[in-house]
Amino acid sequence: MKFPDSFLDEIRARLPVSQVVSRRVPLKRAGREWKGLSPFNKEKTPSFTVNDQKGFYHDFSSGKHGDIFTFLMEMEGLSFPEAVERLAGEAGLPLPKPDPQFERAAKERLGLLDALEAAAKLFEEQLRTEHGREALSYAEHRGLSAETLKEFRIGYAPIAKDALKGALLKKGFTETQLLEAGLLIKPDDGRTSYDRFRNRLTIPILDLKSCVVAFGARALDPNAEPKYLNSPETKLFDKGATVFNLARARQAAFDKGELIVVEGYMDVIALHQAGFVNVVATLGTAFTERQMERLWQLAPEPVVCFDGDKAGEAAAARAIDRMLPALREGQSFRFAFLPQGSDPDDLVRSAGSRAFAEVLAAARPLIDVVWQRERSAQAIDTPERRAAFEARMEHLLTEIGNARVRDHYRREIKKRLFALWREKPAHGIAVPPNRAAKPSTRSGPTPLPSAYGCATAITLALINHPWLLDHHAEEVAHLEIRDKPLAALLATVATTIHGDHDITRERLIEQLLQGNHAKQLDRLLRESPYKRIAFLQPETPRPEVETQFQDLIYRFRALPNLSKELLDGADHLAELSDAEFERFAALQQQVASVGLKHATDDAGDREAAKRFQETVARLKQEHISTQRGRRPDRRG
Repeated sequence: MKFPDSFLDEIRARLPVSQVVSRRVPLKRAGREWKGLSPFNKEKTPSFTVNDQKGFYHDFSSGKHGDIFTFLMEMEGLSFPEAVERLAGEAGLPLPKPDPQFERAAKERLGLLDALEAAAKLFEEQLRTEHGREALSYAEHRGLSAETLKEFRIGYAPIAKDALKGALLKKGFTETQLLEAGLLIKPDDGRTSYDRFRNRLTIPILDLKSCVVAFGARALDPNAEPKYLNSPETKLFDKGATVFNLARARQAAFDKGELIVVEGYMDVIALHQAGFVNVVATLGTAFTERQMERLWQLAPEPVVCFDGDKAGEAAAARAIDRMLPALREGQSFRFAFLPQGSDPDDLVRSAGSRAFAEVLAAARPLIDVVWQRERSAQAIDTPERRAAFEARMEHLLTEIGNARVRDHYRREIKKRLFALWREKPAHGIAVPPNRAAKPSTRSGPTPLPSAYGCATAITLALINHPWLLDHHAEEVAHLEIRDKPLAALLATVATTIHGDHDITRERLIEQLLQGNHAKQLDRLLRESPYKRIAFLQPETPRPEVETQFQDLIYRFRALPNLSKELLDGADHLAELSDAEFERFAALQQQVASVGLKHATDDAGDREAAKRFQETVARLKQEHISTQRGRRPDRRG
């Protein structure tokens, strides 16, 4: 029903916000306002304010804001019409009379509600008759007590095709009403109508006012299809907006701030009997946005419980795709998975309430389930598969409608990708050798340039261009830096960038200078010779930075492999053929050029690299001369 604005304003005028709020929150006068502890968050310093003149409350700890109607909806899980009706009664105002068209619709609705209520009573009575013995035996076999059967109004639909129809027609209901209530089926071929539910255990579905609006029915014949049958959608029953057992569970769920969501009626009933009174079900449908809205009215993060089998995993996967577009600040879902092959009903009957409580305690946040689903979809043992994995995660981000939530998901996924690539390093870049390497007998220090210079340049590049980590998280995660202080600095740089997706160079440096690496960072920014390398400068255009950074990563990862190959072959120069020696010399030249381009801060290393190049040239010439001198002897 739509209420006139003048009527709502009159309620607000008669009921100060402080009067309505103070029943839930102790308030103290603070100037023109009232203050108290937040009813939405645990806090020690009051951040909840009420202003009667302006007619609103505001909670600085959670950002929630509203009037007396929204406060009642937030605190008691009421719908807007319910809140208006409650407050109108307190204000001494009668509800406005609806227009004639609304009255006709309301009268028609009442007629359907009466028919459904009469059907529920008849089903309950039949459960206690001789005809309902099998149904009662089934319910008792499922462990349902007499009190539970009564509380959930469980009944039995007789096997005869017109048992319900005949009984309700005698009570004065019309066939049209019974058809519109979903109790009868009318064949298209003109045959007479008949009962929808036959030889089934019946479970009434209630609306928020605890009125029967539909039925769920479980087949007693093992060959009957479907096993569970719901009422069709009617003027009273909107399957996509209905949550089973919400009327019973909402007060307990709202008070605890916890809500359990399962898949079936019997799971709800069994858990309720076991003491979990804050449990509901979605009637076997995929989650709809309207259902999620109703669940979030009662708890910010309902726990969705799925069976521990492939069907449960598939249901969770479908639920994820429905949930992502609807996420918002402070409202999400957690997932609890039961042991393989069991459902909630089985678990509480076989292992007791504690076993189910442990399952709930191990519930995982939505991001974990999203990550695991995509992580297990395909192996990530090749660059192409890793790229596909990243693409899937990026696509999921586009499904999140709320920009702030999407941004935080992006940061979290970046962190996880970075950690994953560190756990699963890609194969190093290497130039394949032409022959099997032989162990080196060389002793003493080697004049090969180290990779420290490349790692330093990579760190400085990320500081001056934080956006690089978006494109190269995997490569950076693979870097194996032996210099521990430098490795720690690079890890801190990466972690800080991951923590703030839009961080600027200036803010990044500011945060780093406040940490443990301040002295090392200051030296890097002020004294490092890498400041002379153009692409490391903050003002360098992105395309040039991107190209040079890729080359730098390649050089860093190639250098250790090339160095190893040179060491393995250096003791066997005399055994090499001309082609083998040419390859050996080329590798030496490549290593030397890498070292010279990104040399370390130590000038001695640069000199060593130059001497190494000179040695390569001398050895090459000596080898060629020796080979030429031997050739006549071979021919003779």
